[in-house]
Amino acid sequence: MNIRSALFVPAANAKALAKAPTLEADAIIIDLEDAVAPAEKEVARAAALRVLQIKSWKASFRAVRINALDTPWGNADLRALATAPLHALVVAKMQSADALRRVRTTLVNARPNSGFLTGRALPSLWAMVETPHGILRLEEIAASAQETGLTTLIVGTNDLSKELRCDGLGDKRAALLSHLSKVVLVARGYDLMVLDGVYNAFDDENGFRLEAEQGKRLGFDGKSLIHPAQIAPANTIFGPDADAIAHARAIVRAFSLKKNKGKGVINLSGEMVERLHLHDAKALLDSLPALPAKTPSTKKTAAGKKKP
Repeated sequence: MNIRSALFVPAANAKALAKAPTLEADAIIIDLEDAVAPAEKEVARAAALRVLQIKSWKASFRAVRINALDTPWGNADLRALATAPLHALVVAKMQSADALRRVRTTLVNARPNSGFLTGRALPSLWAMVETPHGILRLEEIAASAQETGLTTLIVGTNDLSKELRCDGLGDKRAALLSHLSKVVLVARGYDLMVLDGVYNAFDDENGFRLEAEQGKRLGFDGKSLIHPAQIAPANTIFGPDADAIAHARAIVRAFSLKKNKGKGVINLSGEMVERLHLHDAKALLDSLPALPAKTPSTKKTAAGKKKP
């Protein structure tokens, strides 16, 4: 599935955590790492486990960001979450494929029945790319996806800026653009989903929109968020617009015509369209939410009877 909006929710914030199941982000990431002080780690983990047991979530995807394994809390996070009802574990400050393998091995060993529960597969792994080593070893990390269950890369722009000692916000993120593009390039090369970093000024909707639009132009699938107010604009910006949907439908319709059967390239209103565009058009249309089923009309006819 495509993730347009992935909201980080601090596990130590009881009010925010209670609200999480009601939010319409594509993904909710319960955060046990940066947003939780060391003294609160144990309590926050227990709170995360409780809220994950709630069955009715509006978000279709639920994840937890765990602490790194080289911290005092990382292994305990994995053991506690090994059997929890979630879709992914987000691994902070990923720096090598070996580190990702250790996470996977620890997760498997923490679960009964050789790593599988009846009716519930192992959660996928999402890697935070937020250190120089993470950027330098990114292809190695991505290449381990089949073995480790890695499906998604998230750029941690705040930590990456800090580690690089650069201004990651000024001049339209100019200091980070080459690194952001590399993350997108590697993600596409290894068929991974890729999410842009957070925008810190949650009350600056215009600034958020500008950065999200930049992220979409760079090729990101969606954006990680820090506040519910950012969900709606992220879903709009990273979702297909009406023109893109109409164009996709026109491509599919054109290739379905008898005269175009078997053609590799066709002329669509003066534009040369290839079968690779047909593939992309079908993928876009398949990603759209299903329309609700039509119900019989109950409007009265002129004779005063209801239509069947």
